[in-house]
Amino acid sequence: MENKTMPEPKSLQEAIVYFSNPDNCIDYLAIRRWPDGRVLCPSCGSDKVKFNATRRLWQCSSHHAKRQFSIKVGTVMEDSAISLDKWLTATWLVTNCKNGISSYEIARDVKVTQKSAWFMLHRIRLAMQDDFFGSKLGGEVEVDETFIGGKARNMHKSKKVARFAKRGGIGKTVVMGMLQRSGNVKALVIKDRDRGTLHEFIDVCVEEGARVYTDEWKPYLGLDEKYIHEIINHAERYVDGRVHTNGLENFWSLLKRGLAGTYVAVEPFHLFRYLDEQMFRFNNRKNIDDAGRFDMVVSQLVGKRLTFAELTGKVGAASAN
Repeated sequence: MENKTMPEPKSLQEAIVYFSNPDNCIDYLAIRRWPDGRVLCPSCGSDKVKFNATRRLWQCSSHHAKRQFSIKVGTVMEDSAISLDKWLTATWLVTNCKNGISSYEIARDVKVTQKSAWFMLHRIRLAMQDDFFGSKLGGEVEVDETFIGGKARNMHKSKKVARFAKRGGIGKTVVMGMLQRSGNVKALVIKDRDRGTLHEFIDVCVEEGARVYTDEWKPYLGLDEKYIHEIINHAERYVDGRVHTNGLENFWSLLKRGLAGTYVAVEPFHLFRYLDEQMFRFNNRKNIDDAGRFDMVVSQLVGKRLTFAELTGKVGAASAN
């Protein structure tokens, strides 16, 4: 089904023109979903299917329920009435906008309601999600935490005193990050900053024997049992040779710039999805262009599903990292 007359897009402008043809949309998705050319029925796995060009649907030769299927079935786009050109344009935008893109902007750009755009963005973020606990970080690894929530200067004086009486931020969400120098970052929402919580996720995400850099937060003590642990005391300095957490601070800056400047307010319930989005862009910022990042996300659309009821917490629990 590959289109022979028009090259695949390399820029947003080319993508808008290319995906304005619904056949191009199906071709682009089908090639990535079935790279060997064998279209498989999502219900029974049979490759004995025929394509109806008029309806742009496949039909399985076996007799069973849902024998007819579109390219959306079995992807994050399943059961969506929104056309593929709008889905793919939105995917290009959220994949490549450095500080993210709001649902209001998507709604204006692709002509859907804000509610639909919000739902689309969360499903695209699911496609951007990597295997968080897959390969471990090694070599030199920076570890740090940050707080996500309202800024003190925007609070009433009474709330400010109550929330910031102690170190950290009462009522804020804690996010932990681990960055391999010249490599990837892993970040996740954690329940607290206690020793047990911090050590647990470091053990899961960092190879034993790696060189780990942290600040002076006491719960990090004891890491030298498994790692080469070096501490930078931020009360004295921020850099001591190779001992610092500035790489991770850069990631926090990018994350908060997107959350505060683009999304304005993010519920803690949904925060891990915004982390998935920022981690994807950060981890694929080098040696890959806009078209490459878009292609990667499109290849990850399959096999993932997020319903509106799950997203809003009405049915089951939202999938966690």
